[in-house]
Amino acid sequence: MNRISKLLIVVTIFLVSTISLLAGTRDSGDWTMRKSDVAGKVEFSLMQSSKGHHSQNSSDWPIATFQGLDLNTAARHDVKFTIARDAGTFECDGFLKDGEGAGIFHFTANANYAQQMSQLGFRGIDEDKQYEMAVMDVSTAFAKEMQGLSLRALDTDKLIEFRIFGVDSKFVHEMRDAGLPANESSRLVEFRIHGVTPEFAKVIKARGYQADEAKLVELRIHGATPEFMDQMANAGYSNLPLEKLVEFRIFNVTPDFISQIEKLGYKHPSPERLVELRIHGVTPDYIAGMQQRGLKDLSLEKLVEMKIHGIN
Repeated sequence: MNRISKLLIVVTIFLVSTISLLAGTRDSGDWTMRKSDVAGKVEFSLMQSSKGHHSQNSSDWPIATFQGLDLNTAARHDVKFTIARDAGTFECDGFLKDGEGAGIFHFTANANYAQQMSQLGFRGIDEDKQYEMAVMDVSTAFAKEMQGLSLRALDTDKLIEFRIFGVDSKFVHEMRDAGLPANESSRLVEFRIHGVTPEFAKVIKARGYQADEAKLVELRIHGATPEFMDQMANAGYSNLPLEKLVEFRIFNVTPDFISQIEKLGYKHPSPERLVELRIHGVTPDYIAGMQQRGLKDLSLEKLVEMKIHGIN
């Protein structure tokens, strides 16, 4: 082989490598599709494993996402469809029967995506993260949309979390309309995780409470909901401070517990005393046991003292 032939081979290898790089990385995995209870959507799962990295995503996807997909044929049939994202493209092959099926996919990353996102200020996008951003549809338009909200600590990972938990500009504006700052990226994710909605914030405010964002999250974490407030009001404990409502939930002070205590002769114990009973394990059974032994005139304070000192 002469020098010119060798040079042509080297150039050819270089060009093929360059074209492959520009075309983006290519990965593969499995997909499944099932019917969804949500109109206009299907339950779609992607399972990918390569280079020691494993990931699986399953959620309801809009039918319009799947370019070239035939969902009208009930009989088993082969399908080929595409999912186009800013971060890359999924090319899917497989079969469907009555709208459900499975197959394989090949993912081709957009070689320009990381640079485009970096220019917007979102860096640190490696191969695995770009795949994840394609799955979650973190587009450059979405990145710009969230940038326009002047959020604190907004980075690449937060964009992914926003997509996972459903934080978008509509949600942020609704939270702000409810009277909250809604400008901390992490707090917005907490809102979605724990179910702090604009409606929840408005109801708490309408009941006369001044709850900041952290307190709203705390209320939801412990289940101090408007429904629980109503239950407490029916039990004779209206307009309790939010801190006391949270304590009631933490220590399991329930309407049923209050009712049992009152049936034993203790009318309307103070909220502080109810919490104290729960903390020290002074249960209705404990009180009833003492009364059966002739100790019928003990105060709740004395019962707590006896329990603390191990008198059973």
